[in-house]
Amino acid sequence: MNDTVDFSALAGTHAPGQLPWTVARRFRGFMPVVVDVETGGLNPETDALLELAAVLLDVDATGKLVPVDRVQVHVAPFEGAQLNPKSMKINGIDVDHPFRGAVSEAEALTQFFQPIRQRTKLIGARRAILVGHNAAFDLAVINAACARTGNKKNPFHPFSTLDTVTLSALAVGETVLAKALEAIGIGWDGAQAHAALYDAEQTAALFCKIVNHFSTPRGRAPLRQRSSPAADARDEAEPPTD
Repeated sequence: MNDTVDFSALAGTHAPGQLPWTVARRFRGFMPVVVDVETGGLNPETDALLELAAVLLDVDATGKLVPVDRVQVHVAPFEGAQLNPKSMKINGIDVDHPFRGAVSEAEALTQFFQPIRQRTKLIGARRAILVGHNAAFDLAVINAACARTGNKKNPFHPFSTLDTVTLSALAVGETVLAKALEAIGIGWDGAQAHAALYDAEQTAALFCKIVNHFSTPRGRAPLRQRSSPAADARDEAEPPTD
């Protein structure tokens, strides 16, 4: 299942050099995408990729970071993939459920990457950067799947990530996702946990709240030293209101 808007219809609505304040400008050319994966174990090379989910972000009229769309794809285990019983008990996924709607790993990556690539182009970002809770694992799983399938269109930076574990430790002194959400005043439903889309949505809420707290009233990076009058004027310009 792919719960996304087709951004291709919106491409080209902003002329080059005339982009409003976007999430890519907030993060110096990168578009953060909050990702969660569910797998059949902890080894990205040998264990099955079972679910991919992402929350796409942008900024609102005040410059604050907000979710704008989501992607969810169910994945059929690749041939020879391992399904660790402990991991399967935690995620609760029935890979043989008739209504699961899983697609091959190759097709899943295509469905997952397409809206992210379209959104990256739309807002003028250089590329996407993966945001996650223990983000290195999610990126390793995606990179391993790309290697298995020969997919060359991975939109994410190959090794850099933005990790909400570190941000949560800074903001509220917690590193466990559920505890960080509780500490910051965001709900957590244990019954929905370990579904990729739910975890991605909650992680996105956490990321946005922390980033917005550590931003200026107009959504700018608060400690950045301005490099030139032109950069200062660009970054302090009022965000669009229409």
